[in-house]
Amino acid sequence: MKSGFFRFLIAAVLIMFGVVLVLENIGILEFNSKNAWSYIYPSVFVLFGLKWMIDRMRHRGGSWVWGSFFFIFGSLLLLDRFDVIEFAFRDVFKLWPLLIVYFGFLFIGKSSKPKVIIHKGGTTIEKDENSSFFTVGNHEFNKPNWKVEPTTVKTLAGDFYYDFSKAYIPEKEIPITISSLAGDVHILVPENLEFQVYASVKAGDIDVVGQTVDGINRSLSYVTPNYDTATRKINFNLKLKAGSIRIDYV
Repeated sequence: MKSGFFRFLIAAVLIMFGVVLVLENIGILEFNSKNAWSYIYPSVFVLFGLKWMIDRMRHRGGSWVWGSFFFIFGSLLLLDRFDVIEFAFRDVFKLWPLLIVYFGFLFIGKSSKPKVIIHKGGTTIEKDENSSFFTVGNHEFNKPNWKVEPTTVKTLAGDFYYDFSKAYIPEKEIPITISSLAGDVHILVPENLEFQVYASVKAGDIDVVGQTVDGINRSLSYVTPNYDTATRKINFNLKLKAGSIRIDYV
């Protein structure tokens, strides 16, 4: 395993040991070695679950399935420790319905329907039937020499990751529209690529090459200096009900 895993494990144990000591000092729980461990290991599960989900959102590995499972499992154990519910380690088998939930999201997020090509006003628009408003899933475009084409994506929830530094970009204006109820949009653009963007979130944050807004009903518009005269450029229209939109130079 990588050394980063062990560093995170040690850090998580130290953090939760300190939290237990604080709770003992303010009278919420009574500290002893056995009692402390019963709080520490569920908290480590929660922290690892969060880490794996955050890593997945940042496209640094991770896993939604294992991350959410350990987060839920650890949270239920902690609720038991604080006498909110009754849930022991052996009750892990009671979480088997989560498998149905995971398979449900898997089937929602996938489709075997072909793409439809629509010609409008001399522009070829490739519409993916998988990109309906009722889908849930991740959209990643980071393979070497992937081709940038006019795109409209509407989903219920999902994460979107575009790395235009690895893309083949034709010499024309290319519209890219993303609309989702919840999710995260992370876009990497090379410094020599001209683009304009209109981004809006009902609740969340927006960061476009260092310009930031966050909160409720926020929007941000940005245009690179040479956009109007450029032959190769991208027009982003990004709308989220809740989530984060980020565009960085690379």
